[in-house]
Amino acid sequence: MKSKILDAVGISAAVLCLIHCIAFPLLMIIPLGISHNPYIDLAFLIIGAIVVYRVTKNMDSGWLKLLFWVSIILITISVLADLIFEIHIPLIYAGAAGLITGHILNFKNHKH
Repeated sequence: MKSKILDAVGISAAVLCLIHCIAFPLLMIIPLGISHNPYIDLAFLIIGAIVVYRVTKNMDSGWLKLLFWVSIILITISVLADLIFEIHIPLIYAGAAGLITGHILNFKNHKH
């Protein structure tokens, strides 16, 4: 799969993840009977990790590769804390923002 397509998938997944992470706490305030499901966060993490692996596999830029993997690690810590300890750590927001930034920079740096 071309890096351009992977970046588009990565940006889309990271933006959806960020929207989910921001909107869900607001929806919890409204009594709709919605409960948090950490497996949704886990699904976003798995998609993101696969895309980041594929994008960084042949990447030359060390700092961009670092940005991608640090972002995935931040999201992983947050998701695992939610799954194991049932606590929400806001590292997921920084991780999602890092992934979005990384994919946008990677997309702009490629000759399409």
